Parts: sequence; structure tokens; C-alpha cells
Amino acid sequence: MKINVHTHHPKDLSEGIEIVNQYPATLDNSLPTYSVGIHPWYINEDTIEEELVLLEQQLQQANCIALGECGLDKKTNISLNLQVEVFKKQLLLAEKYKKAVILHVVSAYQEVIAIKRELDITVPLIIHGFNKKEQVAESLWKNGFYLSFGRHLIYNEDLQATFRQVPKEQVFLETDDSKEVSIEEVYAIASALDSQIEVTIEQNYKKVFNK
Repeated sequence: MKINVHTHHPKDLSEGIEIVNQYPATLDNSLPTYSVGIHPWYINEDTIEEELVLLEQQLQQANCIALGECGLDKKTNISLNLQVEVFKKQLLLAEKYKKAVILHVVSAYQEVIAIKRELDITVPLIIHGFNKKEQVAESLWKNGFYLSFGRHLIYNEDLQATFRQVPKEQVFLETDDSKEVSIEEVYAIASALDSQIEVTIEQNYKKVFNK
């Protein structure tokens, strides 16, 4: 069974699971499995409290199996202090409702690790679209984060080398916002690097999402 842990474009997999990324104000809760979160790019001080209320309501739905994507991005024009404030509030909601979190992180890995420790977060945290070097990967997996790999795994040999080193019990695969790359293609390259990856990810899914 193939599991797409993070997608913006559901394909209705006949044999598999997709966790469809959604936002609080534009949400379709008829999807079989989805995540909902406040992305750091779209934080609006005028509407954030209303969105947090909507988010908390959605986290109580059975088919909302994760919070996200949310996180920190140092390359967007949203104040980092505001991002941190909103991120912490979302992590505490995830902790309250025991939902895994799908993270968007750009140039802020150490900050995210520090916040996890500060808030004593126990729910699974998944870095989506991971495409950094092994040193960054190691700092994350040793701090209990999961790493989700997407389209960059197909053609980036350095990332493939990193993928080989990551403990597979902390790995997921995804398509993110790509319309061109299918989850089957990502699985194909991942399987060439680790023949047991499909079975392992299915086990990871059951553990992380209580399925």
C-alpha cells in the first residue's frame, strides 16, 4: 500500500492513502484523510484568531489525521516572531488532540528543534519535502523528527545518499504540490534504494497516525 503523506493535489489512489493538505478557511472535510494547518506564508494577524478556532474544530474530526502544514520559514516576509507565536499555538493544539504534525521548514531547523524541546512536544513531527544534506537530516532524526521525501529524491543523487542513511522507521514519501510527479514515481526510486520501503512506510503510517 502506497502512502502519500503530503499532497496538495489528490489523485484518489485506488490502493493507498493520501493525506491532503488543507487550510482552515477553505476546507473540504469530505475527504477521507486530510491535514489542516496555518502555513507560515499565509499568516494574517487580522484573521489568525478566527483561523485557530477553525483549526481546533477540525482537529476533532476523525478524518483530520494531522495538523499541517505549519512551521517556520525565514525566507518569507512574515515576521519570524509572529511565525513562532502561531507555530507554538498550533503545536500545543496538536498535543492537545494527539495529532501528528506536518512541518514546513525553511532555514529554521535549529529553531524548530529548540521549540520541540521547549514545549516538550510528544506527538510525531514530520518535516515534509526534505531535501537537505545528511548533517541536517541527522540532527533532525536524532531529535525524533520524521523526514518525508518527495520529487527531489528522484534526480538528486546527494539526497539519495542522505535517504540511505536515515533510519527508515522515521521516513515517509510525498508529492507535495507537484502535479507532474506521482507517488508511484517517488516510491520507485525509494524502492531502488531500499527494497523494503513500502512495507516500512506502511508500518510508520500505522504507528504515527494510530491506524
